[in-house]
Amino acid sequence: QVQLVESGGGLVQAGGSLRLSCTASASSRPFAHYSMGWFRQAPGKEREFVAAIIPWNGGSTDYADSVKGRFTISRDNAKNTVDLQMNSLKPEDTAVYYCAAAFLATNYYIPRSYDDWGQGTQVTVSS
Repeated sequence: QVQLVESGGGLVQAGGSLRLSCTASASSRPFAHYSMGWFRQAPGKEREFVAAIIPWNGGSTDYADSVKGRFTISRDNAKNTVDLQMNSLKPEDTAVYYCAAAFLATNYYIPRSYDDWGQGTQVTVSS
């Protein structure tokens, strides 16, 4: 099990940028072996996949179609961190964003694949 803490949320105007960070606690398993994902949940909606970075294939990344070309996920295995750089933000990006960790998970776009979740950080994009 790993504890996750997100930071970096806030209020931004449409077209602006935010960078979310997620720090994982020390674990008996190497952080580099975890698939790390970002999900978001808007009021009245289900939690949805945003982005993931997986341990193999040189740290491959994947994104939801709605954020491709605007968001970038990255990780620093030495620091046990994963970041989400969000550019060209839109009002529809407004949600609580969650960091999640799953040991060697392959179905990284499915919330139930993840064992550990952060507390979430609010992102609000004004029009």
